[in-house]
Amino acid sequence: MAQLEQLAAEIRSILVETVSRTGGHLAPSLGVVELTLAMLSVFNPERDKIIWDVGHQSYAYKLLTGRAAQFHTLRQTDGLSGYPYRRESPYDHFGVGHSSTSVSAALGMAKARELAGEAHHVVSVIGDGSLTGGMAYEGLNQAGATAGRFIVILNDNEMSISKNVGALSLFMSRNLSARWIRRVKREVETFLSGIPGIGDDLLEIARRSKHSFKNFFTPGILFEALRFNYIGAVDGHNIEDLQTVLRLAASLDRPVLIHVLTRKGRGYSPAENNPVRFHGVSAFEPETGYQTGAKSSRISYTEAFGKGMCALAEKDSRVVAITAAMPEGTGLRDFAERFPDRFVDVGICEQHAVTFAAGLATQGLRPFVVIYSTFLQRSYDQIIHDVCLQNLPVAFCMDRAGIVGEDGPTHQGAFDLAYMRHIPNMTLFAPRDEAELQLGLATALAHNAPFAIRYPRGLAADVPLPRHLVPLVVGQADYLQKGDSPLAVIAVGNRVLPALRAAEQLYEQEGVRVTVLDARWIKPLPKKELKEIIDTHDKALLLEEGSLAGGFSSAILEFWSDSGDLSGKRILRLGLPDAFVEHGQPEIVRRRLGLDTDSIREEMKKLLREK
Repeated sequence: MAQLEQLAAEIRSILVETVSRTGGHLAPSLGVVELTLAMLSVFNPERDKIIWDVGHQSYAYKLLTGRAAQFHTLRQTDGLSGYPYRRESPYDHFGVGHSSTSVSAALGMAKARELAGEAHHVVSVIGDGSLTGGMAYEGLNQAGATAGRFIVILNDNEMSISKNVGALSLFMSRNLSARWIRRVKREVETFLSGIPGIGDDLLEIARRSKHSFKNFFTPGILFEALRFNYIGAVDGHNIEDLQTVLRLAASLDRPVLIHVLTRKGRGYSPAENNPVRFHGVSAFEPETGYQTGAKSSRISYTEAFGKGMCALAEKDSRVVAITAAMPEGTGLRDFAERFPDRFVDVGICEQHAVTFAAGLATQGLRPFVVIYSTFLQRSYDQIIHDVCLQNLPVAFCMDRAGIVGEDGPTHQGAFDLAYMRHIPNMTLFAPRDEAELQLGLATALAHNAPFAIRYPRGLAADVPLPRHLVPLVVGQADYLQKGDSPLAVIAVGNRVLPALRAAEQLYEQEGVRVTVLDARWIKPLPKKELKEIIDTHDKALLLEEGSLAGGFSSAILEFWSDSGDLSGKRILRLGLPDAFVEHGQPEIVRRRLGLDTDSIREEMKKLLREK
């Protein structure tokens, strides 16, 4: 046991040292070091299946399952993934990145085990906010009714990325050691034992009943109702206690839920004191926790968005902001403080967020649903059925659109243009800079129908923000440069300015001026300007940071083809390939995909040389 505790300290030291250089999800992984050690001392990951939820918590598991020598490459280009990844290790039994999936996946593995007549254990480790997601309860419901041996470990740190919200979160956080619970217990026991004649019998019945004091005051009653054997709450930083309950759970032939209480950021005081900032952190100084490098004077797109939302809300009381467990990550913290009655954090419940917004919209409010591009995928049916089918004025603000970088394929915002543009009644806008982002918000507010804005992660273009938020003309593009060469470049979103820089470099190097058009609109397309381009140019370069399959350039080709304008024209499309984009530093990923300024310039040259 002393060696295990020493190992826990060594693991924490490696986690802090590594993540201070690579960035990553530090606080969640620090909180499960003892739990990971206990699991790997009771279960054998070569035989038993351990399924992590979200994956934020898996760094210690990676260290202890054969990847210590490579751990310094965490989240780096061609290095270890920041999440469980089946292609990376046979011990990563299921790939994750989105939340609330572990119970369903593990239950499928348990069913496969029964069909194969095997006897290994299947363990789902859920937590870090994942139990607020409805899919987790769908899995628990089936497991309790149909499964045999099946273990769910609830890592209860009272947080997802930000502080958990909602009634279930409050229910889960009740602690039997709390002083008021002990007082109530004494008072109930005194009352029952004092009843003449039958008091002692009543007290014994209360102690034995499944719906007794313990279950009434703890989450046990919830999981017992789902037909799980509930064990908890257990100190998640006591390895010996964890081993004991894990061995007990392994001995039972029915579904078991172990409720483990942990502290996010455990063992590193900066992360314990500020678990929100250290949930996902960039490089920092290990001794102090302070971020390394000079802070840029430029704001991020997320910050520009947050400022724009506050400006809208000041002037229009109908504006409501909704997020799914990410008030900081989406730039809504100031909005939440200034307009608390019009800010709603629904927890990790993206589907609910969209339909909740639809309900608000039916009553005359103007909800803005602010969710990362990759996470909004989880709400696809609700976007179609509950918002667009009813043509409700809900605005979807898709942060982290395009290349996100080190978090890899589960987090790249690759598909929003493709999955949004074909839905009837939807309007889809992609600003080239922070000023247009804020004007796009004003346009969404003025637009009495579904509206979506996608914008990237990272520093904005450093252009002045507008003093007055005036709505844009829907469907009108913007010529940034008109040239006399046969080539036109049509770009959208965060690839517009790199395209313009590439065009300027081309003119400096070769004296050739190409036309550069910021399309702005994916739906409706800027048909007037697109018609002008195809009528006056023989060659076109279409540029986007989204999936080429079904995305922005596909929409333009459809328009030109339907108009009969493509005969004799040379069209080249640059964007994300029909593949999942791996993790790595964004600038390296873009260079490999041919989406950086230098690559765009060279493609222009090739097109101009073609006959």
